[in-house]
Amino acid sequence: MGSGRFDSADNVHRNIGNLSSAAIALRSLMKRLPCLAAALACIGAAAFAQTASNRDIYMYSGADRDKRLVEGAKKEGRVLFYSTMTVADGKALATAFEQKYGVRASHWRGSAEKIVSRAIAEARARRHEADLFETSSHRVEALYRERLLEDFHTPVLRDIVPEAFPRGHRQYVADRFAFFVMGYNTKLVKREELPAAYEDLLQPRWTGRITIEGTDVLWFAAVAKAMGEDKGIAYFRKLAAMKPEIRHGHIHTAQLVASGEVAFFLTAYNNNIETLKQKGAPVEWKALQPAFGQAAAIGLSRYAPHPHAALLFTEFVLSKEGQEILKAGNRVPTSRLVDSPLNKFKYEIVDPELALDEGDKWDRLFSSLFLGGRAVKEGD
Repeated sequence: MGSGRFDSADNVHRNIGNLSSAAIALRSLMKRLPCLAAALACIGAAAFAQTASNRDIYMYSGADRDKRLVEGAKKEGRVLFYSTMTVADGKALATAFEQKYGVRASHWRGSAEKIVSRAIAEARARRHEADLFETSSHRVEALYRERLLEDFHTPVLRDIVPEAFPRGHRQYVADRFAFFVMGYNTKLVKREELPAAYEDLLQPRWTGRITIEGTDVLWFAAVAKAMGEDKGIAYFRKLAAMKPEIRHGHIHTAQLVASGEVAFFLTAYNNNIETLKQKGAPVEWKALQPAFGQAAAIGLSRYAPHPHAALLFTEFVLSKEGQEILKAGNRVPTSRLVDSPLNKFKYEIVDPELALDEGDKWDRLFSSLFLGGRAVKEGD
């Protein structure tokens, strides 16, 4: 992998390729995690013992906490975050952080799977480069299970919605959401004909008119389980019989909705549709209950080489200022202090453990029903 050189926010953002074409399949990686964990146990006990934990810094809550944190971050001088967020979002956050604190922020951008595999490889080599990670919550959960994260405290957590926190621990928290909604071309689909419930999609008039993104296994699994697993799978067998069109790439498919090539996109991300709507495209979106979203989460490295800067940057991302920056990029913030038109409905966040513990089963079912048995690709 090589450690490379990380430049300032103006030129650091390194695009390692489209996130929808990652080289390493998540399921394959997850199957190897126990082996990697065993290898870490063999060499890692002594290795990690030689690398001091940053927990004391992360959890400090004394009266001089803010002063100590900023001074420590300025002394360290830089922070490196591994993230799947776009180059534009990463640069906006890094630039604002640098201007506020005078601490250089560098963004290493890769697919979620590459972030996980790189973090594990660096841990095995005792070469800890990343200060924090920001990517899909189930990938961050994988890092948690590999004991590469640490508990942390920041006052801004009190402003984060409950749905942003994992079950059973506090070693990461969601900083942005993406919601699955119905996206449609307003010239081709009238709002009054939209389904009010999933069962309505089984009406004959929807045959051949439904488009589903070909990697949305977690949406499929979450909705099926919400219906009651057996009943939900039976429902999706009926939906598959409606011959939905399978497309790849949420952004690309949303653009096809805008052009009229796709009339009705069942698993659109609402922020993508909203972006096109703001540009004047004839598109609209609506949540279909039960509505689900996916989280991108942020977690601090247990062995961050710049722990003060790591915590300060994480606090900045989760603060009102950082969340406003994400909102400006049409992301869905997780802070109660930042109002958004993209979360004004009842929703649940897909449990990250669903992907890690039941992913193989749901991959097979989705593939059988919608992909003709072909393997599920890495999502965007």
